[in-house]
Amino acid sequence: RNYEILIVENNSTQKDIFSYYEELQGKPGVRVVYWKEAFNYSAINNWAAAQAKGEYFVLLNNDIEIISPDWLEQLLMFAQFPEYGAVGAKLYYQDKTVQHGGVIVGIGGVAGHAHKGFEHNAYGYFNRLCMVHDLSAVTAALMMVRRDVFEQVNGLDEEFSVAFNDVDFCLRIREAGYLIVFNPDAEAWHYESKSRGIEDTVEKQERFRGETERFLARWTKDYVDPYYNVNLTLKGQDFSLRV
Repeated sequence: RNYEILIVENNSTQKDIFSYYEELQGKPGVRVVYWKEAFNYSAINNWAAAQAKGEYFVLLNNDIEIISPDWLEQLLMFAQFPEYGAVGAKLYYQDKTVQHGGVIVGIGGVAGHAHKGFEHNAYGYFNRLCMVHDLSAVTAALMMVRRDVFEQVNGLDEEFSVAFNDVDFCLRIREAGYLIVFNPDAEAWHYESKSRGIEDTVEKQERFRGETERFLARWTKDYVDPYYNVNLTLKGQDFSLRV
Protein backbone atom coordinates (compact mmCIF):
# COMPACT_ATOMS: atom_id res chain seq x y z
CA ARG A 1 0.00 0.00 0.00
CA ASN A 2 3.01 2.28 0.26
CA TYR A 3 3.84 2.38 -3.42
CA GLU A 4 2.32 2.20 -6.88
CA ILE A 5 3.64 0.72 -10.11
CA LEU A 6 3.07 2.54 -13.39
CA ILE A 7 3.88 0.43 -16.44
CA VAL A 8 4.26 2.63 -19.49
CA GLU A 9 3.40 0.54 -22.53
CA ASN A 10 5.14 1.84 -25.65
CA ASN A 11 4.49 -0.03 -28.90
CA SER A 12 5.14 -3.58 -27.69
CA THR A 13 4.46 -6.32 -30.24
CA GLN A 14 4.68 -9.61 -28.32
CA LYS A 15 1.32 -11.11 -27.34
CA ASP A 16 2.49 -12.43 -23.98
CA ILE A 17 3.10 -8.94 -22.60
CA PHE A 18 -0.51 -7.96 -23.30
CA SER A 19 -1.70 -11.18 -21.67
CA TYR A 20 0.32 -10.16 -18.64
CA TYR A 21 -1.33 -6.73 -18.63
CA GLU A 22 -4.71 -8.49 -18.46
CA GLU A 23 -3.51 -10.45 -15.43
CA LEU A 24 -2.58 -7.18 -13.74
CA GLN A 25 -6.00 -5.59 -14.17
CA GLY A 26 -7.59 -4.91 -10.83
CA LYS A 27 -4.43 -5.47 -8.81
CA PRO A 28 -4.08 -2.68 -6.24
CA GLY A 29 -1.31 -0.19 -6.85
CA VAL A 30 -0.61 -1.28 -10.45
CA ARG A 31 -1.58 0.70 -13.54
CA VAL A 32 -0.75 0.21 -17.20
CA VAL A 33 -0.71 3.45 -19.16
CA TYR A 34 -0.22 3.66 -22.92
CA TRP A 35 2.27 5.96 -24.65
CA LYS A 36 1.39 5.70 -28.33
CA GLU A 37 3.98 8.15 -29.67
CA ALA A 38 7.48 7.28 -30.86
CA PHE A 39 9.98 6.18 -28.22
CA ASN A 40 11.36 9.11 -26.24
CA TYR A 41 12.73 8.07 -22.85
CA SER A 42 12.55 11.58 -21.42
CA ALA A 43 9.03 12.31 -22.62
CA ILE A 44 7.74 8.91 -21.46
CA ASN A 45 9.08 9.37 -17.93
CA ASN A 46 7.91 12.98 -17.70
CA TRP A 47 4.43 11.87 -18.78
CA ALA A 48 4.39 9.03 -16.26
CA ALA A 49 5.68 11.27 -13.45
CA ALA A 50 2.79 13.68 -14.06
CA GLN A 51 0.37 10.80 -13.39
CA ALA A 52 2.21 9.33 -10.39
CA LYS A 53 0.92 9.94 -6.89
CA GLY A 54 4.01 9.27 -4.79
CA GLU A 55 6.54 11.53 -3.10
CA TYR A 56 9.41 9.56 -4.64
CA PHE A 57 9.88 8.37 -8.21
CA VAL A 58 11.83 5.29 -9.26
CA LEU A 59 12.78 5.35 -12.92
CA LEU A 60 13.14 1.71 -13.92
CA ASN A 61 13.97 0.27 -17.34
CA ASN A 62 12.21 -2.81 -18.64
CA ASP A 63 15.62 -4.49 -19.08
CA ILE A 64 16.39 -4.45 -15.33
CA GLU A 65 16.15 -7.48 -13.03
CA ILE A 66 16.48 -6.75 -9.32
CA ILE A 67 19.04 -8.61 -7.19
CA SER A 68 18.86 -6.88 -3.78
CA PRO A 69 15.64 -7.70 -1.86
CA ASP A 70 15.90 -4.38 0.01
CA TRP A 71 16.69 -2.27 -3.07
CA LEU A 72 13.89 0.24 -2.43
CA GLU A 73 15.01 0.78 1.15
CA GLN A 74 18.63 1.15 0.01
CA LEU A 75 17.66 3.90 -2.45
CA LEU A 76 15.24 5.60 -0.08
CA MET A 77 17.89 5.59 2.64
CA PHE A 78 19.53 8.52 0.86
CA ALA A 79 16.74 9.97 -1.28
CA GLN A 80 14.85 11.04 1.85
CA PHE A 81 17.64 13.42 2.92
CA PRO A 82 17.16 17.00 1.70
CA GLU A 83 20.72 17.35 0.42
CA TYR A 84 20.39 14.46 -2.04
CA GLY A 85 18.62 14.83 -5.35
CA ALA A 86 18.97 11.40 -6.94
CA VAL A 87 20.26 7.95 -5.98
CA GLY A 88 21.64 5.33 -8.35
CA ALA A 89 22.31 1.58 -8.11
CA LYS A 90 25.06 -0.86 -9.02
CA LEU A 91 24.23 -2.73 -12.21
CA TYR A 92 25.75 -5.83 -13.83
CA TYR A 93 25.93 -7.39 -17.27
CA GLN A 94 24.79 -11.00 -17.68
CA ASP A 95 28.43 -12.14 -17.46
CA LYS A 96 28.58 -10.70 -13.91
CA THR A 97 30.85 -7.81 -14.83
CA VAL A 98 29.92 -4.26 -13.83
CA GLN A 99 27.70 -2.35 -16.25
CA HIS A 100 27.23 0.74 -14.08
CA GLY A 101 29.14 1.98 -11.07
CA GLY A 102 28.05 5.59 -11.53
CA VAL A 103 28.78 8.01 -14.35
CA ILE A 104 31.94 10.00 -15.07
CA VAL A 105 31.49 13.11 -17.19
CA GLY A 106 34.18 13.34 -19.86
CA ILE A 107 34.89 9.63 -20.31
CA GLY A 108 34.95 8.79 -24.00
CA GLY A 109 34.63 12.47 -24.84
CA VAL A 110 31.12 12.83 -23.41
CA ALA A 111 30.19 10.68 -20.40
CA GLY A 112 30.53 7.03 -19.50
CA HIS A 113 29.87 4.50 -16.79
CA ALA A 114 32.45 4.14 -14.05
CA HIS A 115 34.17 0.76 -13.57
CA LYS A 116 32.51 -0.67 -16.67
CA GLY A 117 33.69 -4.23 -17.22
CA PHE A 118 35.15 -4.70 -13.73
CA GLU A 119 34.46 -8.04 -12.07
CA HIS A 120 31.29 -8.05 -9.95
CA ASN A 121 33.26 -8.61 -6.73
CA ALA A 122 36.02 -6.08 -7.50
CA TYR A 123 36.61 -3.33 -4.97
CA GLY A 124 37.18 -0.74 -7.68
CA TYR A 125 39.29 2.39 -7.53
CA PHE A 126 39.87 3.21 -3.84
CA ASN A 127 37.01 0.82 -2.95
CA ARG A 128 34.49 2.93 -4.84
CA LEU A 129 32.61 -0.12 -6.14
CA CYS A 130 31.66 -1.18 -2.62
CA MET A 131 31.23 2.18 -0.90
CA VAL A 132 28.43 4.74 -1.01
CA HIS A 133 29.80 7.93 -2.57
CA ASP A 134 28.79 11.08 -4.38
CA LEU A 135 29.10 11.39 -8.16
CA SER A 136 28.20 13.81 -10.90
CA ALA A 137 25.59 11.45 -12.34
CA VAL A 138 24.03 7.99 -12.22
CA THR A 139 22.01 6.10 -14.81
CA ALA A 140 18.24 6.44 -14.94
CA ALA A 141 17.93 2.75 -15.81
CA LEU A 142 17.42 2.42 -12.04
CA MET A 143 17.25 5.73 -10.20
CA MET A 144 15.27 7.16 -7.29
CA VAL A 145 14.49 10.87 -7.19
CA ARG A 146 12.15 12.89 -4.99
CA ARG A 147 9.12 14.38 -6.65
CA ASP A 148 9.98 17.91 -5.49
CA VAL A 149 13.46 17.68 -7.04
CA PHE A 150 12.10 16.19 -10.27
CA GLU A 151 9.60 19.02 -10.59
CA GLN A 152 12.08 21.71 -9.56
CA VAL A 153 14.36 20.89 -12.52
CA ASN A 154 11.38 20.30 -14.86
CA GLY A 155 12.08 16.60 -15.32
CA LEU A 156 14.09 15.11 -18.12
CA ASP A 157 14.98 17.18 -21.19
CA GLU A 158 12.86 15.74 -23.99
CA GLU A 159 15.41 16.84 -26.60
CA PHE A 160 17.48 13.91 -25.29
CA SER A 161 15.16 11.16 -26.47
CA VAL A 162 17.55 8.23 -25.85
CA ALA A 163 21.13 9.19 -24.97
CA PHE A 164 22.49 11.35 -22.13
CA ASN A 165 19.07 12.35 -20.77
CA ASP A 166 19.94 10.92 -17.35
CA VAL A 167 23.39 12.55 -17.23
CA ASP A 168 21.92 15.92 -18.19
CA PHE A 169 19.16 15.40 -15.61
CA CYS A 170 21.68 14.70 -12.84
CA LEU A 171 23.86 17.66 -13.77
CA ARG A 172 20.84 19.95 -13.64
CA ILE A 173 19.97 18.49 -10.22
CA ARG A 174 23.51 19.29 -9.06
CA GLU A 175 23.22 22.76 -10.58
CA ALA A 176 20.11 23.24 -8.40
CA GLY A 177 22.24 22.54 -5.32
CA TYR A 178 21.67 18.84 -4.63
CA LEU A 179 24.04 15.87 -4.49
CA ILE A 180 23.91 12.67 -6.55
CA VAL A 181 24.76 9.45 -4.71
CA PHE A 182 25.71 5.94 -5.83
CA ASN A 183 24.67 3.10 -3.52
CA PRO A 184 26.35 -0.24 -4.39
CA ASP A 185 24.07 -2.09 -1.97
CA ALA A 186 21.18 -1.65 -4.40
CA GLU A 187 22.10 -4.21 -7.06
CA ALA A 188 20.46 -5.37 -10.28
CA TRP A 189 21.13 -7.00 -13.61
CA HIS A 190 20.92 -4.68 -16.59
CA TYR A 191 20.31 -6.45 -19.87
CA GLU A 192 21.46 -3.37 -21.74
CA SER A 193 19.83 -2.70 -25.14
CA LYS A 194 17.81 -5.92 -24.79
CA SER A 195 14.55 -4.31 -25.89
CA ARG A 196 15.65 -1.42 -28.13
CA GLY A 197 18.82 -2.85 -29.66
CA ILE A 198 22.10 -1.07 -30.37
CA GLU A 199 22.80 2.07 -32.39
CA ASP A 200 23.13 0.12 -35.65
CA THR A 201 21.11 2.14 -38.19
CA VAL A 202 21.81 5.42 -39.93
CA GLU A 203 18.76 6.98 -38.28
CA LYS A 204 19.85 5.91 -34.79
CA GLN A 205 23.41 7.06 -35.38
CA GLU A 206 22.22 10.48 -36.57
CA ARG A 207 20.03 10.84 -33.52
CA PHE A 208 22.90 9.84 -31.25
CA ARG A 209 25.21 12.35 -32.94
CA GLY A 210 22.70 15.15 -32.42
CA GLU A 211 22.22 14.28 -28.73
CA THR A 212 25.99 14.13 -28.27
CA GLU A 213 26.43 17.58 -29.77
CA ARG A 214 23.61 18.96 -27.62
CA PHE A 215 25.15 17.55 -24.46
CA LEU A 216 28.64 18.81 -25.29
CA ALA A 217 27.34 22.29 -26.07
CA ARG A 218 25.51 22.46 -22.74
CA TRP A 219 28.01 20.87 -20.36
CA THR A 220 31.40 19.58 -21.25
CA LYS A 221 33.08 22.66 -22.68
CA ASP A 222 33.84 23.94 -19.17
CA TYR A 223 32.76 21.01 -16.98
CA VAL A 224 35.47 19.10 -15.12
CA ASP A 225 34.04 16.16 -13.17
CA PRO A 226 34.78 16.92 -9.50
CA TYR A 227 34.53 13.22 -8.63
CA TYR A 228 37.24 12.07 -11.04
CA ASN A 229 40.95 12.78 -10.58
CA VAL A 230 42.35 15.03 -13.30
CA ASN A 231 45.45 12.81 -13.44
CA LEU A 232 43.36 9.86 -14.64
CA THR A 233 42.54 9.15 -18.27
CA LEU A 234 39.33 10.05 -20.08
CA LYS A 235 40.21 7.59 -22.83
CA GLY A 236 40.29 3.82 -22.56
CA GLN A 237 39.89 2.14 -19.18
CA ASP A 238 38.73 4.62 -16.55
CA PHE A 239 40.77 5.06 -13.38
CA SER A 240 44.04 4.34 -15.22
CA LEU A 241 46.71 7.04 -15.34
CA ARG A 242 46.57 9.75 -17.98
CA VAL A 243 49.55 9.42 -20.32
